[in-house]
Amino acid sequence: MRNHGYQSYFDNEVLAATPLQLVQMLYGAALDSIAAARRYLRLGDIRARSRAISKALRIVTELSACLRPEAGGELSRNLAGVYGYVLRLLIEANIKQIEPPLMEAEGLLSTLAEAWKLCAPVEAEHGFSESGLRVKR
Repeated sequence: MRNHGYQSYFDNEVLAATPLQLVQMLYGAALDSIAAARRYLRLGDIRARSRAISKALRIVTELSACLRPEAGGELSRNLAGVYGYVLRLLIEANIKQIEPPLMEAEGLLSTLAEAWKLCAPVEAEHGFSESGLRVKR
């Protein structure tokens, strides 16, 4: 459970973030959740593993919901496909209680997170009007 001071700091960080920074935060949280799920799987902690996977599922679902196919075109459609595949991997890992789908999901999201880091100079110059991304606050 977060203490009040940390929660205030986190709230301020989110409120001050650009859309790109919010996406990067979501990727970081999803990757942290998958890493935790892998750790809990190895420890045999079913409840904690399930909670961590559920959190990753919610985050990837939110990333998918933020896509704007009308503005992002093929890129948005491709990301939606990857997010759908990652969701299936996470569900498979949770149902079968196996690590390989978690490893694959982690690898895909890590690659995408790195790609989003490369967007920072573009965002600084042009903003996100052409990116096909909609971030709800």
